[in-house]
Amino acid sequence: MPRRRAGRGEASLYPRAARRRSPARRDARRAAGAGAPFVTPALRLKNLSVSYGATPVTHGVDIKVAEGESFALVGESGSGKSTILKAVAGLAPHWTGAIEAFGTPRGHGIDPGFARVCQMVFQDPYGSLHPRKTVDAALGEVLAIHRLGDRDGRIARTLEAVGLEPGFRFRFPHQLSGGQRQRVAIARALIPEPKLLLLDEPTSALDVSVQAGVLNLLKRLRRERGLTYLLVTHNLPVVSFLCDRLAVMRHGRIVETADVSLLRQGALREPYSRELLRSGERTVERQELEADP
Repeated sequence: MPRRRAGRGEASLYPRAARRRSPARRDARRAAGAGAPFVTPALRLKNLSVSYGATPVTHGVDIKVAEGESFALVGESGSGKSTILKAVAGLAPHWTGAIEAFGTPRGHGIDPGFARVCQMVFQDPYGSLHPRKTVDAALGEVLAIHRLGDRDGRIARTLEAVGLEPGFRFRFPHQLSGGQRQRVAIARALIPEPKLLLLDEPTSALDVSVQAGVLNLLKRLRRERGLTYLLVTHNLPVVSFLCDRLAVMRHGRIVETADVSLLRQGALREPYSRELLRSGERTVERQELEADP
């Protein structure tokens, strides 16, 4: 069956989409281009090795993400990509190497100062929200932790920014759809006004019909707020739509770093990267067949 073209303002989930670059993306690409020096990158990982107890998971990972850039970590399950996000967020404290955000090194474990500039959006919105706390309570808790005032105003503005009407403010997670819950999770990450967002498979737990709306929201927020994204996903069409560059991980190591234009052209260099691309294409084809009435 022929692919349905995305409507105006609607995200396409296919690699040919989103070739027009915003000013923020052009600036990020210039900063991240070959031979271009990084001046205080938004995020820098240097020789990062993370372990769970005595089990090593990642090995000598080096990444530089320019301010305003959207960078993806891709790979099969168990490749270590989510572990990288957890280490940056302070949820995997056993690591060696260096982690810096906007030139400031972070320590091991939870760091409230670091959390002001870097927040995380988790894969499962229902699992990341307290089932007995309203949206108002969940957002207000973040403000209390960071000692930020104007509680009512901040909550109202943040809900509006993620496309939720005021009536959602006093609902519980079970009263929301999956897409609405993920918008609340994004709002919770945005409310302390960070500059860097860690996105752990932000649409994989959502219905395909809802994914495009969340992807468009993330793209708009990045443009309007000048945000930097580090995205973890196995979905290469999402990378094509949302990101500027990607790093391919296998067995805890980065095997290739490439511009997203090479992904769209099917011109990734490493055999493993090309196999991931072919696997992604087969997944898209299966989804189309399942959707064919």
